[in-house]
Amino acid sequence: MSEYIVRFLVGGAVVSVFSMLGDLLRPKSFAGLFGAAPSVALATLGIAIYGHGASYAAVQTRSMMAGAVALAVYSVVVCQLLVRARMRALPATLLSIVVWLAMSFVLWSVTGGLA
Repeated sequence: MSEYIVRFLVGGAVVSVFSMLGDLLRPKSFAGLFGAAPSVALATLGIAIYGHGASYAAVQTRSMMAGAVALAVYSVVVCQLLVRARMRALPATLLSIVVWLAMSFVLWSVTGGLA
């Protein structure tokens, strides 16, 4: 239970720091970029290093990077379906989830799975 409290406190502190950084940058659209994902990832990695060691955190880091690549591919496919194929948002996102899942499994297998 205490791990969740630490994760909550560290994650909240890092989210606040990244939000302040986002407020200082121009354009304001960068504020959302620095809001949640980097801070949660850093808090999770800090707890992983503290609780399980650097090798465990390295596996978590590879998984986070693979997830970021899969999300980027998903985003590009959604944009292409919306703009070029003129699909509506719901069918485009639902179809792209299949692409995201496939990309995630490919990257998972390439990076060694559960290593």
